[in-house]
Amino acid sequence: MTRMVMAITCGGLLCLPCRTAMRLLHIITCLNNGGAEAVLYRLITADKQNSHQVISLMGPGLYGERLRVHGIPVHSLHMPRGWVTPRGLLKLYRLIHGINPDVIQTWMYHADLLGGIVAWFSGKREIVWNIRATRLQPEYISQSPPLVVRLCIALSNIIPKEIVVNSVQGWNFHSNLGYPDHKMIVVPNGFALSQLKPDSNARMKVRDELGMKQDYILLGMVARWDLLKDHANLLAAISLLKAEEVPNWRCVLIGPNMDGNNTELSELLKKYRVCDRVILIGPRSDIPAIMNALDLHVLSSVVEAFPNVVAEAMACGTPGVVTDVGDAAYIVGETGWVVPASNPQALASALRESRVSFTDQVMWSKRKAACRERILENFSLERMVSAYSRIWQRVLEKEA
Repeated sequence: MTRMVMAITCGGLLCLPCRTAMRLLHIITCLNNGGAEAVLYRLITADKQNSHQVISLMGPGLYGERLRVHGIPVHSLHMPRGWVTPRGLLKLYRLIHGINPDVIQTWMYHADLLGGIVAWFSGKREIVWNIRATRLQPEYISQSPPLVVRLCIALSNIIPKEIVVNSVQGWNFHSNLGYPDHKMIVVPNGFALSQLKPDSNARMKVRDELGMKQDYILLGMVARWDLLKDHANLLAAISLLKAEEVPNWRCVLIGPNMDGNNTELSELLKKYRVCDRVILIGPRSDIPAIMNALDLHVLSSVVEAFPNVVAEAMACGTPGVVTDVGDAAYIVGETGWVVPASNPQALASALRESRVSFTDQVMWSKRKAACRERILENFSLERMVSAYSRIWQRVLEKEA
């Protein structure tokens, strides 16, 4: 527990600059458009002290070329999803030998397991694992942890010197699974706050594009179409608000498959009779502009680890209503509203309260400023880079 709290609250130990430049090799399952991949990209492109290379167990994905633009070598093993190939393992072994990194950082269960085992047999002991989940959703997958997770639990006392977890809830959950407490340390995600910031011009541009009047309250949720995001919970809450016949608000849904071609989503909109209150715009690449256009960001999920969108919205000065999942409540702190998951009545109540709060523009401006200040103090990219650098340095010193 001490290591968990220290990683979050101590600005001293983890935020000291690393003393020695290191060669880092990152092994990740894939480089597609995901949360872990985005954090890896931000981390190693912002770290100017150490050198980095990346191995993807699958293909180069979205981030492969982006990393190469920054001069970071990317190697792809092209193993099929869910399968391990002898050729891929041999290539991984040869790459580790040839690169000969000071520290190997793996990302997520499959890379922790395969990267850890192959690195171990190649003679490397400076290995750090990375956990990005807060639970395994047994009600959606199975009644017991998948085999890859059981193997990670069994090897967690042997292979990694340290295990980075990106959320307090993830720390608690994996500790209960059997991961060693003394090796786990929480490092929250960090964000490039020079890009995520209040922008009145971007706000007006997006709202004009959406045909949104400036005096309308615009709710929004940035999330892919996924059962775990529980859009039904949000739409049910919106239905309750609509019944109150308050006209000057709308809700926009942003993300992959959040468009009219999604028949399941369309049926939900009809079921809750909110087609006239919800705008679907699909995936967007201009997330800072979207967050600025919103008056309130909503997270209705049943499961999260560290929900990046909550912090991204707050960095732009947009308060949030979140379900109490993962570290959402910790991210929001006192700046927003936290409600139980899968409870449309509670979510509607919080949305109603936020709407009332919005009418006091002086207090709302103070709330917006508090949102950004909380992200600046706790979730900056610089803080995350320093935390990882200290961990890598400590692992290297242990093996010296």
